Amino acid sequence: MTRDAEVSSAGDLPKLAAPARRALVSAGLTSLDKLSKAKGRDVARLHGMGPKAMAALKTALAARGLRFAKE
Repeated sequence: MTRDAEVSSAGDLPKLAAPARRALVSAGLTSLDKLSKAKGRDVARLHGMGPKAMAALKTALAARGLRFAKE
């Protein structure tokens, strides 16, 4: 996958480091709506996800009135 294709397949996700973005795209979590259906702990376990990426995702979800699914 080219870099441009990877960025466009990341939908409305916030800007993230490449490993975190690739982890989300590989898991099929390409939009905030899809991400809101996933449990935060499951997303945090993805290879490439770190504390900064998780914080950015939580902030982006909150800005849209969303959050991770209940544990």
